[in-house]
Amino acid sequence: MEENEESEELVEEEHHDKPGEKPRSKTKKTFLKKGRAKKSFTCTQCGKCFLRKYNFELHMRVHTGEKPFTCDQCGTSFTQSANLKKHMRIHTGEKPHTCDQCGKSFTEKIHLKAHMRIHTGEKPYACDQCGKCFSREKSVETHMRIHTGEKPFTCEKCGKSFTQKAHLKQHMRIHTGEKPYPCDKCEKSFTNSSHLKSHMMIHTGEKPFMCDQCEKRFSNKQHLEHHMAVHTGVKPFMCDQCGKSFVNSWKRERHMKIHTGEKPFTCDQCGNSFKEKIDFNRHMRIHTGEKPYACDQCGKSFTDSAYLKIHMRIHTGEKPFVCDQCEKRFSVKNRLRIHMRIHTGEKPYACDQCGKRFTNKSCIERHMRIHTGEKPFMCEQCEKRFTIKKNLKEHMKIHTGEKPFMCDQCEKTFVIASNLKKHLTVHTKEKPHSCSECGKSFSLLQSLKVHQKIHTCVKDYMCFECDKTFISVSHLKLHQRIHTREKPYKCSHCDKRFSQSKNVKAHEKIHS
Repeated sequence: MEENEESEELVEEEHHDKPGEKPRSKTKKTFLKKGRAKKSFTCTQCGKCFLRKYNFELHMRVHTGEKPFTCDQCGTSFTQSANLKKHMRIHTGEKPHTCDQCGKSFTEKIHLKAHMRIHTGEKPYACDQCGKCFSREKSVETHMRIHTGEKPFTCEKCGKSFTQKAHLKQHMRIHTGEKPYPCDKCEKSFTNSSHLKSHMMIHTGEKPFMCDQCEKRFSNKQHLEHHMAVHTGVKPFMCDQCGKSFVNSWKRERHMKIHTGEKPFTCDQCGNSFKEKIDFNRHMRIHTGEKPYACDQCGKSFTDSAYLKIHMRIHTGEKPFVCDQCEKRFSVKNRLRIHMRIHTGEKPYACDQCGKRFTNKSCIERHMRIHTGEKPFMCEQCEKRFTIKKNLKEHMKIHTGEKPFMCDQCEKTFVIASNLKKHLTVHTKEKPHSCSECGKSFSLLQSLKVHQKIHTCVKDYMCFECDKTFISVSHLKLHQRIHTREKPYKCSHCDKRFSQSKNVKAHEKIHS
């Protein structure tokens, strides 16, 4: 600390009165000089000057780290008593500053002042780079980091950097697992209050954001912004790597991870990494078994709200996606996209074993099991295995005796719908599908397709035991029972077993 010695002395200036002028009062001149010459206190650490000793002492606590005022509720310490007083309002719940427009209350007057700009629309702080305006000075300072690229807040765990301290604090909860905001309806917890607020709209059904073009409502402002692009076609945020445009900045930021390869969210159970937190959270439910989104019609639960939304269309019958070629409707957009390949003839997925092409990925994955012999779905009752889940589901009806599909002509029941469809041709005698080579007619299109392979000599399905080929997968399966000695069909009167259903039917006539 340096004291200005000159301020201790009262220096009287020499003054020569002009002739005929009244002499000035020396007392007044001395008082004015004294008023100007005050003590100043200079900080030896940073060179900052203060006129008052009290302010200087307060400032020195920045360097010494001294915080003499401690909260007796939570132990947080402060450099000034005024700051402690403000802090105590967190514990007491006191909010003395109330908005006269909407009744919202605040702990500090400065917060009320900033809030009032929501009602007045005042945004006095503008960015000199892009002209965007803000209601608070702090907001424009934070915004400037977008232009400068400055990210001063770094995570000590993973090294990720952030433009705001609040974002770092929120990010740290990924590492700590802390979720301080619980939902009082379903006990689900969230890392921040905004996520809880959005989640609560699932329970309340609230959709406060409405499109002024078509009056469609949304629970989230970002969803409304995304929807507006349907009407405006405006996508102002462009990727500087590939030129792709986006409706909002966060979608562009998410897209940029494709170019950078960044996957900051890693599962500690299986090591899988994800670009987005929402994908990481969805994945974690595989390990926890959590399905927080329940259908209020049938009680079925889902890991994601999007899956519940799609499921609800089963009950409502809603099919919002329409094919512009044949007007067929779909409940899921992806199904429409795959359906369109029927019209375009597009088959983008090719088998590298036999060259056969498919319209979607799941079909080629299923087809590849013919070549690999993989049968991942096993019956727990008889240990029979299947290449696709649907076949296992149908097979289980053998054990349960369930036959939900009944013919309205003769009341005969069937395990699967396709068998009922085949059976109905017995009553209608209708065979609308004819072979162009030999004129033979079939009641089912699939039967015609299988038949036509006789003329084309196409045999896509090969037995790995003896290299014999077949025109259909069902013929291959029947043949493979020669090698496996499998006889799944048992006579209902004796213990004799057969590899084919027609053989057991013929045999049972002996008993009858």
